[in-house]
Amino acid sequence: MSSDATVRRNIFVLALAQTLGGSNGPIVISLGGLVGQELTTDAALVTLPVSLYNLGLALGTLPAAFIMRRFGRRSGYLLGACCGTAAGLIAFLGIYWASFWIFSLGTFVAGFYASYVQSYRFAAADGVTGPLKGIAISSVMIGGLAAAILGPQLVIWTRESIPMLPFAGAFIGQAALALMAIPVLLLLRAPDRAEARQGQLSGGRPMGEILRTPRYMLAVAAGVVSYGLMTFVMTAAPIAMVHTGHSVDHAALGIQWHVLAMFAPSFVTGRLMARYGKEKITAIGLAIIGVSAMVALSGLDIGHFWVSLTLLGIGWNFGFLGATAMVTDCHTPEERSKVQGTNDFIVFGIVAIASFTSGALLNSSGWTMLNWLVLPAVALILVPLIWRIRQAPAATAA
Repeated sequence: MSSDATVRRNIFVLALAQTLGGSNGPIVISLGGLVGQELTTDAALVTLPVSLYNLGLALGTLPAAFIMRRFGRRSGYLLGACCGTAAGLIAFLGIYWASFWIFSLGTFVAGFYASYVQSYRFAAADGVTGPLKGIAISSVMIGGLAAAILGPQLVIWTRESIPMLPFAGAFIGQAALALMAIPVLLLLRAPDRAEARQGQLSGGRPMGEILRTPRYMLAVAAGVVSYGLMTFVMTAAPIAMVHTGHSVDHAALGIQWHVLAMFAPSFVTGRLMARYGKEKITAIGLAIIGVSAMVALSGLDIGHFWVSLTLLGIGWNFGFLGATAMVTDCHTPEERSKVQGTNDFIVFGIVAIASFTSGALLNSSGWTMLNWLVLPAVALILVPLIWRIRQAPAATAA
């Protein structure tokens, strides 16, 4: 097992890499639709670049897991950063050549980069045992808070930096941030040789067997609901705010508070998991997501939107980080890559579907119906999670 000094070093390196790589998503999400609107006259295709980003993220998880299992995390992350650099340059060329499809290819490749960045949280738990896993995971996710600020600010600083090519500079910046991540990731230490040999000699249990274990199924389901519902509601919220008479500035401010609420709790989430248990924190996160929906259902004033979105961000943090920590308890070292990769493939596959369907459901059924759908989804996971929490003391006593 890695020494304490190596573990602390890796957590710091991964948090810094999360700051650089985590900016990738906000840049694509904030500009994808705007650039798409400039490059195509087909209104149905305007948001396709953002949806392709989410699709690339989902499709990239299993290949990323395979590469990291075969060649190690550091090699995989370096390849991911190269994909991120290429993604920004391809998107820039799409704008330069006024090609919607080349630009969309760039956002799709950016999704592949994101599939590597998302696994930084799992890498933080390598060499960590027990309650400290949650602290390690949340420490890396603090980098997401910096990324949530850096990404949008980069858009503001660079959007007019290249004359006659609005927003093209932001994608050069996206490529530069990914390039800057390469020397950072080179500082990442590989696992101990004994552990690496163990992973090469045995693949552990078949993935089908692991998928059938109730503990893993519940962990994956908690991650799916936490992240899926957050994406489902967040995607629709700005449109709903504008449709109900609020300004674009108010909508943007609501999303800003939401993103800050997603990552700011990471300063304490790990310690809360260490003290109260990851299942309890996950359950609290899901409950907060349910409360956010009830706030949204209680009115359409700007305050209802802002409070709801802030609670949604906090609920996502507790729910998703808790579910991530639950997954790390479900595998042996040799099973690590395939178990974590399968988890992310399922989670981000659902996220991609939520991204595609959210706007359509808002247009067909409205903001109120969208939030009503949150409540049964939360209850579906919260009930078995509470049952497991109640069974845990009995199992310990036995």
